[in-house]
Amino acid sequence: MIERNCWTILAQRAQDETTLIQTEIGQITTRLENLNASKERLQNLYEEYRKQENSTNSNLLGMREVINQRQFMTQLLTLMERVDADVASAQKQLTDTRRRLMESEQERLKMQSLADQNAQAILNLAEKRDQRRMDELGVMQFNLRDDT
Repeated sequence: MIERNCWTILAQRAQDETTLIQTEIGQITTRLENLNASKERLQNLYEEYRKQENSTNSNLLGMREVINQRQFMTQLLTLMERVDADVASAQKQLTDTRRRLMESEQERLKMQSLADQNAQAILNLAEKRDQRRMDELGVMQFNLRDDT
């Protein structure tokens, strides 16, 4: 039996793919955190403008300023909806990437197992070969001792 480097190469490729997917998960997680932070900022800004609109000072504002403020609040709501859609998309992407990571990890374990089995088989063969040589040397020594 000869040593097959293909198993170790395939195991390394599977490890590289797993590492790449883990990096991708980290990037997606960072993106999700940034999106949630943006969403929180937008919600705070919207609440601030809503409080201003409900305050007594809003009576002092002109009609044009009130319209502008409401348009801005509408734009904030639109932005929040977009951020919500982006969050949902990123969460789906994260779920899909985690699934890919599990599949990649299974493949890596399978390739590592095959590489280990090949290495063990080679080790066993070498041990058997060495034992056979030792047995042959023992028989030769026994035969030489009988001849004398």
